[in-house]
Amino acid sequence: MKTKLLISIVGPTAIGKTALSIKLAQKFNTEILSADSRQFYKEIPIGTAAPSLEELAAAPHHFIHHRGIEDDYSVGDFEREAIEKLDELFKEHDIIILVGGSGLYIKSLIEGLDNFPELDQEIREQLNERLENEGLEPLKAELKKLDPEYYNKIDQDNPHRVIRALEVCIGSGKTFSSFLNQPKPVRNFKTISIGLTAPREEIYERINLRVDNMMDEGLLEEAQALYPKRRLNALNTVGYKELFSFFEGRINLETAVEKIKMNTRRYAKRQLTWFRKNEETTWFNYKTPFSEIETFIKTEIQEKYT
Repeated sequence: MKTKLLISIVGPTAIGKTALSIKLAQKFNTEILSADSRQFYKEIPIGTAAPSLEELAAAPHHFIHHRGIEDDYSVGDFEREAIEKLDELFKEHDIIILVGGSGLYIKSLIEGLDNFPELDQEIREQLNERLENEGLEPLKAELKKLDPEYYNKIDQDNPHRVIRALEVCIGSGKTFSSFLNQPKPVRNFKTISIGLTAPREEIYERINLRVDNMMDEGLLEEAQALYPKRRLNALNTVGYKELFSFFEGRINLETAVEKIKMNTRRYAKRQLTWFRKNEETTWFNYKTPFSEIETFIKTEIQEKYT
């Protein structure tokens, strides 16, 4: 097979992407590249539902626990490093498995990112300081004024997205929107995108069970150890910010756990909205027998890439 293939496994959190990716890696005798932006960080394995040691040993994985929570690591950094890793892996394999729930990171690898200018790091530091001192609302108001088009598109309650857009607006003197939808780089591989899904009630049940399992595995203790570093962007995420509120006495533990479940369900809904925009993705119920998915992939390869 001359064409190099990336098999991308997408879907909401807790749907079974890791298990499927391992089976596919074993079937095609290949390796797995993770595009889960939270599983990059080695200090937070429980709260990010990172693959277990047994799962990591079942197939070679890349971009799992390769960064620390204090590292400044962006989607642009991931795109650059992941393309380098793919070039290396494609020398040994015709097929590589990509798996993860972070839509922007997956898109960056498959399609490439919009090209933004180099900016003074001090701008981001000042914006993060303002976030800590003033909260998110004044930053949202400033972005709405500087770039109303982008403001109306994004998740306005995501401080990372707001700060990134403001950083570009302030540093370049242009709107963030003006840098979007530019010509993308040409990739030297093709992609087969597989989506896993389920009825909403089942997705929510799986999420609730996963959160309970995380608590049993020691999420509370993991979050407690990280509490002194709670201001880090890597920890401004579901599972940690709710427990930080518990440590600060603002809510009780039962409420914190319920909020983790609720916010994870909301995250899963946003994931599905993002992934369903890609009309090239073929969706399977998460209970679909592996043999059926394998047959679909092999047929796609035979008909389109050989």
